[in-house]
Amino acid sequence: MKVVAFNCSPRKDGNTSILINTVFKELEKHNIETKQIQFGPQKVSGCIACYQCVKNKDKKCVLKDDIVNDCISEMDKADGIIIGSPVYFANITPIAASLICRAGMVSRANGSMLARKVGAGIVSLRRAGALHAFNSINNFFTILEMTVVSSNYWNMGFGKQPGDVLKDEEGLQIMTKLGENMAWLLNKTGNK
Repeated sequence: MKVVAFNCSPRKDGNTSILINTVFKELEKHNIETKQIQFGPQKVSGCIACYQCVKNKDKKCVLKDDIVNDCISEMDKADGIIIGSPVYFANITPIAASLICRAGMVSRANGSMLARKVGAGIVSLRRAGALHAFNSINNFFTILEMTVVSSNYWNMGFGKQPGDVLKDEEGLQIMTKLGENMAWLLNKTGNK
């Protein structure tokens, strides 16, 4: 089994990455392959509503000048998908929104190709806006017929500067429990 995570932060090794890696530690204990893709700070276009993905049905977005098609391919091959984003002005990053819109359209255009995969959203933030951002990610999973895995609290960690999230003991514990629950769910559902 494989879980792919998309770090939609412009900081490669910042708080969002640390939270994702905390989840990965638990998944790897259960022999689940993990891969983190640094999605930010790429230059990424949003969906242009051209509906060529509906016409072509080739599991690709017609826009080919960025990494989104590679990301969609990784989602298709994975059993579980994590989308992690810092919170900017009470929402996910614009690149996270672009990934969600384009991957969502391609999935729906290709017979709900992401249906029944396991999804988890992760947000990192300084102070406020976590639930709105978290819900934005979860809305992507639910409209695509995915199963959302939870923890014992909302999947968030607090920290402003890179590495500050390591001081958030509760946030790290939430990520550990998220990893445990994701591994359990993947093993129960037999996603392969």
